[in-house]
Amino acid sequence: MSARNTQTRYGAVAMTFHWLIAALIIVNVCIGLYFGDFVSKSDPAFFALVQTHKSIGLTVLSLSVLRLFWRLVNPVPLLPAGMNSALAFIAHATHWLFYFLIIAIPLAGWAMVSSSPLGTPTIYFGLFQWPAIPFLAELPRAEKVHAVVTLALTHNYLAFTAVGLLVLHVAGALWHQFLRHDAVLPRMLPFTSVPESPR
Repeated sequence: MSARNTQTRYGAVAMTFHWLIAALIIVNVCIGLYFGDFVSKSDPAFFALVQTHKSIGLTVLSLSVLRLFWRLVNPVPLLPAGMNSALAFIAHATHWLFYFLIIAIPLAGWAMVSSSPLGTPTIYFGLFQWPAIPFLAELPRAEKVHAVVTLALTHNYLAFTAVGLLVLHVAGALWHQFLRHDAVLPRMLPFTSVPESPR
């Protein structure tokens, strides 16, 4: 399988980005939802979980920027011939909204942590301290209190938007596979055969 995309299927690099980022996002959404089960925020287990959540989010941010760059320099496979123009527009819009969200969600989280009045450092998977965003870390405390609330809401709203979009994305892939019977899903799966001309 080629590393680069072709007109009929995604290459190994795009597939790796897609499935790795998807898995990390699902894990992080589950961790984020699990936060609510902690009665005490001073629980050491809670602190460790938050650090893991932040580390995964920053990994998603880094991979997403690389994935966007790869997307810009590699043409994506063509949509199936004869696909309704409205559905084609929705497919393209969904993909670009995903690109926005997978960068915006962790970026909002990083900004939220950077503006936190608590000043708790982010230790990336226990290896090193990830830097805060300077202009947010240097805000006066009163401004940090306002900023962190706004950024936390933004982070959460974007995350729930991504969950809804993910459901739509999966439903679309299953529709292509089981109702339209085209090659949209297999072209993002390794070790699958895809017709040479998109249909």
